[in-house]
Order: sequence, then structure tokens, then C-alpha cells
Amino acid sequence: MQPTLSRKAESFTESVIREMTRHNLALNGPEKAVNFAQGFPDFPPSPEIIEAAKHALDDGFNQYATTWGAPQLRQAIAAKQSRWWGQTVDPETEVTVACGATEAMIAAMLATLNPGDEVVIFEPFYENYGPDCILSGAVPRYVTLRAPEWTFDERELRQAFGSRTRAIVVNTPHNPTGKVFSREELTLIAALCQEHGAIAITDEIYEHLVYRGEHISMATLPGMEDRTITISGASKTFSVTGWRVGWLIAPPGLTTGIRKVHDFLTVGAAHPLQVAVATALGFPDAFYDSLLEEYRERRDAITAGLAEIGFEVRAPAGAYYVMAGIGRFGFSDDVAFARHLIETVAVATVPASSFFHDPALGRTQVRFSFPKRMETLNRGLDALRALPAPSS
Repeated sequence: MQPTLSRKAESFTESVIREMTRHNLALNGPEKAVNFAQGFPDFPPSPEIIEAAKHALDDGFNQYATTWGAPQLRQAIAAKQSRWWGQTVDPETEVTVACGATEAMIAAMLATLNPGDEVVIFEPFYENYGPDCILSGAVPRYVTLRAPEWTFDERELRQAFGSRTRAIVVNTPHNPTGKVFSREELTLIAALCQEHGAIAITDEIYEHLVYRGEHISMATLPGMEDRTITISGASKTFSVTGWRVGWLIAPPGLTTGIRKVHDFLTVGAAHPLQVAVATALGFPDAFYDSLLEEYRERRDAITAGLAEIGFEVRAPAGAYYVMAGIGRFGFSDDVAFARHLIETVAVATVPASSFFHDPALGRTQVRFSFPKRMETLNRGLDALRALPAPSS
């Protein structure tokens, strides 16, 4: 008898985002392929953070850090978040450093969920959330965000909460839609969490990329400080996605469990990179202002270009993704269209069906990622202009 996989491992697929990246590179090569699929920059991070990493290596930070995070990084996270939130965060009892926000999410779920617990998830969703629920033994309950504003139905959200609800995942700014949850929406979610004794696990990795509206952390709302796990990290803000330095801020009682799970998942993130990120968290506010304006320029360029080519687009309110309708191109299947783009113009996107538990809900869209040099954005848009003219 041949060895078999566990039922958990058989119940989800590999990352479609990374699959599209690999397919484009394999078919077209790195010189021709344009990667609008995977959300990482093709430009370097700031020289200051690179220098900080070099100094950390030279200064001997090359062995294990404290399992739940180098002290100087936890202190920097707590200082920054205390200032931004207007409430005190304790680096000793409330901050845990993980190997990216991705590990942070599975650590949070494994630490707080029991088999059979239900987790409310908005869809479309970042592709890790479903598998994380499965690996945790939890049952996802989906609530749909509807284009073009990506709003949800209050009645549908209320119905998703029940006696078995243990948590809700809130990703704001949102991947893949760019939605920024409003204060009114978050207040409703907070009320439901308190009514049902649930916790909020918030993915706020794009917290500094808000073009329209404002970023509000769930942990700052009345009654939520003691029932929110806030996840963020260095990857997107500092353009170091390969460093894998993320963190969780949670009340002490939950932090204790999160740290135990994290310890046995990865032990810890790379020590010298933690020290470098601690330096980056001390950058002045002007850094974040510049970051936002540079991304706003990229957002405006790609949305204008895609609209001109014939895609149905709306400029996202946050993050660095655009969901684009493909109806004018004569395709009724997003996967077939995404493969068509790779095979004909060497441009990788992500079929939107991979962000829904029911693939049919995403068949008419693909996701574009725009953390790229303007040269790359223009090269990709020029390639897309070679597509046959869409029908009106």
C-alpha cells in the first residue's frame, strides 16, 4: 500500500498565487515574464534598513533571539503601536514576533481554536485563511463582500455568528479587493464579537497603505482591546517580503498561548533581520507619507492603464491590488483567462476564483498586484495592449 496524505493536506490546494508566478517564469523566462500575480516589490528597500541588517550581522546577532522576539524589536513594535493607537502596548506580555504575518495567522488560530469551532471569514479572502482553519480543525463560515464597493450584508454577517463562533478574521486594508473597512463596519463586528464571546483576529499588514478612508485597528474600539489579536509585519511597509518578520499584538492571556504555538512552529524569525526591523520602526512619519504617495502613483497608473485596455476596474481604497473584471474579453472562466495572459503576453495575474470558497463567485475577475517599478507597470500594460480589442 502506498503512503497517503492526511485528509487535512488533501483538502486544500497549493498557493494559486505562487503557481501563477512559477508558470509564467517557466513558460516565458525571467526577462520576459511580468509578475502582477505575487505581492512583492521588484525594487529595493530603503538603504537605511539594508545598512541596519548589515550592522546587525557584524554586531553578532547571529544566534537564536528570544523565542517570542528580540527585545529591541518587541520594544520598537510596542512603542510604535502605542503611539499610533493612543493606548499602551506592553512588549513583555502582549507582543510576539513570528516568521511573517503568514505564520502569525496560523499561530493565532492554533492557539485559540478548538476542533469544531467556527470562524467567520469575509470572501474574497487571502488564500491562507481557509487552509489555516482546516489545519486548526475549525469550520469557516463565509460572508461575501460584493463589488464594486466590496460591502457586506449586515443580516448575512449576523447569521454567520452563532453558538459555535469562536473568532472572526478581519483583513483591513483588504487583500485582494483593497477594501478599507469603515468605522461603522468595524463597530458592528466588534458588537457581534462581544455578544457571542468571540475574538477578532485582524490582519493589518497593509495598515500604512490607505488611499481613501482611514485605517482603524479593531483593538482600539471599545470593548475589543482584550479580545483582539492584531497581526502585522515588516514585509509590505518596508519592502522586505523575503525577510519574513511579522508580529502579533494580543492580550496577555492569549499571548501566552500564541507564544507556545509559535515556539513549536518555527522557534523564531531571523535574529539579525529582527534587529534591522527594529531600526526601521523608528523611521520618521515622513517615511510613511512618502511610501503612500509612491504607491498611490502606482495604483493610479495601473488602474488607468487597465481601464484603457478594457478591464472593468475601480481604484482600490487600500493595499496594493486591483480586482479587474474580464467580461469584455469574451472569457467566462478566470483560470482560463489568467493562463491565456501568461501564454500570449507573458503577464501573470491571479484568477479571482481562488479567493472564494465557491469558485463560481470569482469567475469574472482576476487580481493584479502593483508593488512594482513604474517601468515594470508600463511594460506589463504595454504587453496587455497586445490583447485583441475587447467587445464593448
